[in-house]
Amino acid sequence: MSLVTEELKAKAEVYHGDQVCREKFSLLLAEIGLPDGILTIQDIEECGYVKEKGFVWLKLEKKMKHRFDNILVCYDTVVTAYVEPNKIKNLTGVKAKDFLVWFTLTEIHVKGPPEGSVITFKSLVGLSMSFPVSLFQAGKEVPEAKEEKWCRIG
Repeated sequence: MSLVTEELKAKAEVYHGDQVCREKFSLLLAEIGLPDGILTIQDIEECGYVKEKGFVWLKLEKKMKHRFDNILVCYDTVVTAYVEPNKIKNLTGVKAKDFLVWFTLTEIHVKGPPEGSVITFKSLVGLSMSFPVSLFQAGKEVPEAKEEKWCRIG
């Protein structure tokens, strides 16, 4: 069952095409205080945003993978989430592989002052991994990161 229903689409700002969807989603990420470098998805067919609920979705032509340093991230054909300031929650359609284990990501949030902020990715099983926000700022030179490992929070 898809979370993106026709009823929901009727209440949303809906866009079609890779370029316009990437631009709109990058603007949304900036608006909520997240770095646009976390949007590594290409070939977006459709995106939508229901502002009063904070619900967003991206429909991709096909599943895709992207590597961030030593972490492999897999995006399903539909990615959904709820957004609020400095946070993406109830994320669906995104998994990360570290070593030989896949983790379903459910939340992304940013904490800290603008300089030196940290972005944290939480998994379904309560594990998280944090990185400097600067690693995910598009168009910026990436400083060398120290190796991070998943840790349990909660």
